[in-house]
Amino acid sequence: MQPPLCVDLDGTLIHSDMLHESALSLLKSQPLSLLQFPVWLAQGKSVLKQKIALVADFNPATLPYNQSFLCWLREQREEGRKLVLCTASDRLIADRIANHLDLFDDVMASEGQVNLAGQHKADALVRRYGEKGFDYAGNSSADFAVWEHARKGIVVNASRTVQQDAEECVEVERVFEGPNNGFAVWGRVLRVHQWLKNVLLFTPLIAAHRIGELDAWMQLLLAFVAFSLCASSVYVANDLLDLESDRHHPRKCQRPFASGAVPVWQGCIIAPFLMVSSFAVALYVGGSFLSWLVGYFLLTCLYSLKLKQLALVDCLTLALLYTLRILSGAAAVSMELSFWLLAFSGFLFLSLSFVKRFAELQMQILHNKHKAHGRGYYSSDAPLVQMLGIASGFSAVLVLAMYLNSKEVLLLYRNPEWIWGTVPVMLFWISWMWLRAVRGQMHDDPLVFAVKDKASLVAGLVFALLLLAGSVGGMA
Repeated sequence: MQPPLCVDLDGTLIHSDMLHESALSLLKSQPLSLLQFPVWLAQGKSVLKQKIALVADFNPATLPYNQSFLCWLREQREEGRKLVLCTASDRLIADRIANHLDLFDDVMASEGQVNLAGQHKADALVRRYGEKGFDYAGNSSADFAVWEHARKGIVVNASRTVQQDAEECVEVERVFEGPNNGFAVWGRVLRVHQWLKNVLLFTPLIAAHRIGELDAWMQLLLAFVAFSLCASSVYVANDLLDLESDRHHPRKCQRPFASGAVPVWQGCIIAPFLMVSSFAVALYVGGSFLSWLVGYFLLTCLYSLKLKQLALVDCLTLALLYTLRILSGAAAVSMELSFWLLAFSGFLFLSLSFVKRFAELQMQILHNKHKAHGRGYYSSDAPLVQMLGIASGFSAVLVLAMYLNSKEVLLLYRNPEWIWGTVPVMLFWISWMWLRAVRGQMHDDPLVFAVKDKASLVAGLVFALLLLAGSVGGMA
């Protein structure tokens, strides 16, 4: 008869760490609890885990389980093998996970006195099952102390170094390789593709026909870097705070932190680093740019913490965040913006924000969900969101048409009659975006969708050519 198989939780059974997850959950619901962490930690790590576990909430059904390893454990159970969940996480957390999986015969965990990790875990297992009287599945160097006393070891989701060292101290029965995380996954963490939105910083310079000013371009390139770093820091923080909601989403559950591809502790380090780097670059840009960037950062934080949960307010905030990029671009080169550009961009981005929400509601309806987790919308709101979005988009086109009859056009364009062609182009593009959204073919981020969509690219090219044709010969 085979000896009991003792299984580690953090990094082994799940692609995450429950102390980090529960701490983030607690900080999201009770931010001031962060002040108590040092007091709890001073009493011991097991006390810290217990205090957090008593208050923090999580859904064991949505955790990023190591599916291949979990399937193997079920096979072992079917063969009659005794399975023991042996973890340094607090018992309150371990019991909830064990009850959900309905897989383990016993649970050993920290209980506020001894942190059941490393040598403490090894001693506890030897006392219960004897020397070499158990097999153990782990993932890190902290498990070497346990493997030394185990009959056989199962190495799960470990680095090559840990795997090699484990083979020196225990007979390794099986190895479950971890995810191969390279530069691609960090591109997803930082959401590098979202940096395309920051091209809006260049809009004021182009709209004012100042494209020949090299110094202004250099300032805007630095502003672009600052905004991109700032946006990435907010994306990382948002993903960390939104783990539970992302795991309920059919596509967002594959995000690096939600899926466990990247440990949450790494996100906690990189987010403030990106933010500080962003502000440092903004200081170099000078002028009032830093103030606008700080405003953007604070608004995005407020959006992540609360505003995105409020119906309609979330879309208005998204539209404002897009427009803030244009305002920041103007600040970087000390320009004043026209009313027309602000009005046009405000309505256009509001329409795109509603497209984003409508696409999410379409996905929600497809999966027979009545309400999106962490959002203020119900599936029945989709028609209203669609109506508001289309109205906002056509309002942007109306502003564009009114602008074409203004004195600014006569000053900036030698052949303003060509510019009138931009109106039907915008009408087509707004209608096309909404048509794709209604058909369920819209990416949840419309700007990212537009960059990949052939019809949108053609519309953008025609729009640019019409502006160029109207500008031939320079300013009047």
